[in-house]
Amino acid sequence: MSAAVPSPAASGPVPRRQPPGPDDPLRIAYLTYRGKPHVGGQGVYTRHLTKALADLGHHVEVLSGQPYPVLDERVPLVELPSLDIYNDYFPMRMPGIWELKNRWDWLEVTAFSSGTFPEPLAFSMRAWDHLRNRAGDFDLVQDNQCLGYGLLAMERSGLPVLGTIHHPITVDRRLEMEHAETRRARWGKARWYAFTKMQTRVASRLRRVITVSKNSYEDIVRDHDVSPERLFVVPVGVDPELFKPMDHVQRRPNQIISTASSDVAMKGQRYLLEALAKIRADRPELALRLVMVGRLKDGSAAQRTIAELGLEDSVEFVSGVSDERIVELYNESACAVVPSLYEGFSLPAIEAMSTGCPLVATTGGALPEVAGPDGETCYAVEPGDSFDLARGILAVLDDPAAARDIGRAGRERVIARWSWRHTAEQTVEHYRATLELPPASKLSAR
Repeated sequence: MSAAVPSPAASGPVPRRQPPGPDDPLRIAYLTYRGKPHVGGQGVYTRHLTKALADLGHHVEVLSGQPYPVLDERVPLVELPSLDIYNDYFPMRMPGIWELKNRWDWLEVTAFSSGTFPEPLAFSMRAWDHLRNRAGDFDLVQDNQCLGYGLLAMERSGLPVLGTIHHPITVDRRLEMEHAETRRARWGKARWYAFTKMQTRVASRLRRVITVSKNSYEDIVRDHDVSPERLFVVPVGVDPELFKPMDHVQRRPNQIISTASSDVAMKGQRYLLEALAKIRADRPELALRLVMVGRLKDGSAAQRTIAELGLEDSVEFVSGVSDERIVELYNESACAVVPSLYEGFSLPAIEAMSTGCPLVATTGGALPEVAGPDGETCYAVEPGDSFDLARGILAVLDDPAAARDIGRAGRERVIARWSWRHTAEQTVEHYRATLELPPASKLSAR
């Protein structure tokens, strides 16, 4: 179903100003092709950034495909439903012909049939189709990692676009290809990630782009051919009043916590599970258990690895819970683990640190930039090394007093550097800079 567009008299934008003044509140169409509420950076970024923008007095409408984000009550959601081919319950299903109700549904199923991930392209075209009839309602568009061809159509129609790239998905593609077990699997990954060619074409043509870390900045310049003069760093944030230590909660010395945002090689879940199996074999008296925030999908690589290592009784998946419960889980756990081979930033890392939970994190991607110095604000380990990951976890378990000090220092690092208000304020600066650029429709074709 498609949500009705809120009327201006209710919660919609005010009539267009030409152009908005330097102190006027802005009217933002915020795009996210999927926005899983509690797991995955895109949904969390969407929820908190749009709330912080509303706190600053700006009007934001979120246009999203499934899974839909959970938003502040002041932020309207416009549902632009996809065919939901990659839903949690029947992933990779082929839609029936009766489900194809418009040209964008046909576009999505055609792209899917070719073997590539179709959502970014199809969503961007649905968003363009919606916004071309509402161009006067908004000052600009912010795209959250979609990078579909529809964005270029929006700019040509007169709607300025600010792109947000958390990290280039070309990195995911490279790591998935490297970890493919067979030639056929490698070929399948190459087809599935073919959409990244579109994302590079779009990213290189957007006139202003923001990303979340210096590491991602360098990767985007290299992989997406984005000019350094058009790319800027705006770190993400955390709510330190929500993600905070809970003095009344006792830490469980045998419990560790991690986030299962996606079942891909880049997230390093296999190495964490291997580390858990190694610790349980070498130190059975610890009776170590792992809480994974996320859903275990049937047939996933994580499910196969858990069965292969005999960890069925040692791993618990928790999904669909509130932020408050996640904060409680961090406070219950001896440490949080981010085992990723690469991260463009890592919201789970700063959320764990903000609660005072000792963090064990790899040095993949931007994690050293985020988590800070080894032995001061985190325990740093090598990416892709289950033995080193086990060493880092045992360092926490064997010296709880030192771990508490690192947890406290981690929270201080977060409070000093990151908040969603700071993220929103810096993002607004880039909105206004985007509005000062000459209209894309008047520029010569590139």
